[in-house]
Amino acid sequence: MQESLSGASVYLNNAATTWPKPPCVGEAMAGFLARGGANLGRGTSSSRDMGTLNAVLDCRLRLARLLGGYEGGDPRYVTFCPNVTEALNVVLRGFLRPGMSVLTTSMEHNAVVRPLRTLEPSGVKVTFLPCGSEGTLDPRTLADALASRRYDLMVLAHASNVCGTIQPLEAVAGLCADAGIPLVLDSAQTAGVLPLDAASLGLAALCFTGHKGLMGPQGIGGILWRPDFAAQVEPLVTGGTGSYSHVETQPEDLPDKFESGTPNLPGVVGLHAALGWIGDTGIQRIAERERELGGMLLEGLSRVEGISLSGKGDMEGRLPVFSFNIEGLDNGLLADALSREGFETRPGLHCAPIAHRTLGSFPQGGLRVSPGYFTRPGQLTEFLGALTATAARLKRGR
Repeated sequence: MQESLSGASVYLNNAATTWPKPPCVGEAMAGFLARGGANLGRGTSSSRDMGTLNAVLDCRLRLARLLGGYEGGDPRYVTFCPNVTEALNVVLRGFLRPGMSVLTTSMEHNAVVRPLRTLEPSGVKVTFLPCGSEGTLDPRTLADALASRRYDLMVLAHASNVCGTIQPLEAVAGLCADAGIPLVLDSAQTAGVLPLDAASLGLAALCFTGHKGLMGPQGIGGILWRPDFAAQVEPLVTGGTGSYSHVETQPEDLPDKFESGTPNLPGVVGLHAALGWIGDTGIQRIAERERELGGMLLEGLSRVEGISLSGKGDMEGRLPVFSFNIEGLDNGLLADALSREGFETRPGLHCAPIAHRTLGSFPQGGLRVSPGYFTRPGQLTEFLGALTATAARLKRGR
């Protein structure tokens, strides 16, 4: 990969994972491995053991405050797992049983689609609500579905990882609450970027990942539970929890019920540091900066000859996640050519084929560009110039 004009590669793939991370994240992880390192609940009351216990507890507390936890942000209702995909699997596989019906949308990631497809042969009925050409679910579509029959669960991606469209969460949550249907939220693209309050919305479970908007490392995510809903979900993994060792069955108490085995403690410590950085920086400041960068990029993309941009045409109701195609060009070849110029993007179907079908970009997918908080405006100017020049060169066959 060549260097861009600014002297280094330009990272524009924050929808996949945010980069760079705040410096405190790596420092905290390295410090834990070098000076702490005790396992969780598997030691004594030594300062090393208590250091791990306190870091994990405080991380749960920070997540509960940030995401709107139940019962005043009780940390017991935050459980950790490796990522949002596993979090969604824990919820969907642990709750849905033969004969149940689940609603979701045509804009979901495979983290939702594949578990649901896996459950269908066992007798779980899955209904995909159609979204509009910009990726938005019309609340009236949901209302009509709820009026037609009884459903046991709804699962919704808060925002699309393909085109950044933000779903009308408050309206969806209100309709589900009125119908008495638990709502599970996939917050992979929005946690840490948009304000969230699970308790106010009445969410049954909010599934999150640490390595995107929460600015933490890969390999850590989790679930913020509504207590009564968690009681209805069976754990996927059972085993040692560092607690209730005299009992041969899985504990029912949270967080132990869903946390068997040793967790990714360096990841928890890194996420804990990232949450501190988010708290100091402020969600509003993060959202405003990303919105400003998104508006700049969107305006520039709209002027590219032959471009077809998925999703909304302005920044209202969207994140700075842009998927597009340029007439006559393969998006994979375009991404490869841009990478040689020092610009990191992502082509293809983005693990969301049904979303691309909804947006009209299946089977080719699109080239996705997603700036983040640490992206500089000058880097976007460089990218837009490189995109225009590279597209023209490829069209000439050079």
